[in-house]
Amino acid sequence: MTPAEPHDVAYIAEFTDGPLEGEIESRSLIGGTAEKRVGRLAAVDGLESLFWYDAIDERDVNGELHVRFRFDAGDSDPVESEDETF
Repeated sequence: MTPAEPHDVAYIAEFTDGPLEGEIESRSLIGGTAEKRVGRLAAVDGLESLFWYDAIDERDVNGELHVRFRFDAGDSDPVESEDETF
């Protein structure tokens, strides 16, 4: 058995909009395929928020799988913090 090449076990996730817009990261393939939906925790104004992203397309870039993800605002925590005015 030959060892898996990096392009066989990972892909590059690109976040196209929302709070993670412009971020990229390497993610593991699950059963040889990229995820169709990704949940990410991120801090907004010091509070952890859960953001959901859905895959919109895949492409090969120099032998490496790249997947673009679009923000799902309806299923995610609110992006804007509430002002506390007294």
